Amino acid sequence: MGRPRSRPSRDVALAITAFAAFLWLAVAVSRGETEKFDLAVRDAIHARASAALTSVMEAATQLGNVWILVPCGIVVAFGLLKTRRRTACALFAFAVVGATLVDEGMKLVFHRPRPEAFFGYPEPSTYSFPSGHSFVSYCFYLSLAEILIEPEWTLSRKLALWTAAAALVLLVGFSRVYLGVHYPTDVIGGYTAAVAWTAMVRAAHHRWWN
Repeated sequence: MGRPRSRPSRDVALAITAFAAFLWLAVAVSRGETEKFDLAVRDAIHARASAALTSVMEAATQLGNVWILVPCGIVVAFGLLKTRRRTACALFAFAVVGATLVDEGMKLVFHRPRPEAFFGYPEPSTYSFPSGHSFVSYCFYLSLAEILIEPEWTLSRKLALWTAAAALVLLVGFSRVYLGVHYPTDVIGGYTAAVAWTAMVRAAHHRWWN
């Protein structure tokens, strides 16, 4: 990732749109307007639970855990530095580390209590909105995909990597709702915040490059 590949106007528009969506959702959550939706989705998912699926979800949720992402991020950063892709390394680190800090700050602002976890899963000590696993995993896996994809790749190869990255992100988000440690709107909030944040990082990259 050297010269920016996306259009700055598109990134700015995407950042503004996603940020507006996040603010709308945050206001709705703070007013309790999403309670019926959250409870209905939680109940529907919980009704279809099974021992095997629970084991899969407990493993899947670790893909968004900081104790997994940090070592993997260090390996990625080392690999980028070793191949002299310093700009890509800096952008990747800024996107992921920045997302973690922004998420923790927003949790303190909104103070949304956690729902009661299912299956005896340990309940995190932090606040619920937005979902940090959803936010940070989006920034990690999709930023990594953007870094790895080369312009000369075939369309099918690019789509395969984008699809794999998106599937991992969606799996992490679903696992948080399935295990009961987040409301659905926490996960949606994490995704919209992540879209806004990564678009802002790309826009800043354009500014810096120019």
